[in-house]
Amino acid sequence: MKIDIICVGKLKEKYLAAAVSEYVKRLSKYCKLDIKEVPDEKAPERLSEKQELEIKNKEGEAILKHVKEGAYVIALAIEGKMYSSEGLADQIADLGVRGKSHIVFIIGGSLGLSDGVLKRADEKISFSKMTFPHQLVRVILLEQIYRCFRINNGEPYHK
Repeated sequence: MKIDIICVGKLKEKYLAAAVSEYVKRLSKYCKLDIKEVPDEKAPERLSEKQELEIKNKEGEAILKHVKEGAYVIALAIEGKMYSSEGLADQIADLGVRGKSHIVFIIGGSLGLSDGVLKRADEKISFSKMTFPHQLVRVILLEQIYRCFRINNGEPYHK
């Protein structure tokens, strides 16, 4: 299985980069993983609705350039479906059975995802109704993907 994670912005904190590196290493035995970063647009503290839309659209265009034809796209969005870890593992296994061997996860920037990205998504998922920094979400996503593979392979993983 091939998994791409497309995210807005670079990891700035060393502890988050270390966590990402650890999960990338762990996942290498289960899938081909590629993380693509697109630049986050600079935004003043106070934005008009129009400015916010322009920034999200610009980031969205950069994201969509990395989405390959035929990939199954999962956008992380607060209004998305919430899965248990076992439920997400079942969903990933089911996608593989249905021949969807290329999954793309998309993590937006601090303003969220553009309508264009949300329309391209085959599915939207949410980890919580709470808001998390998008850099931390990258670590959470990688951990959950790793957990999915462990569950699907019948390997132990703490609950």
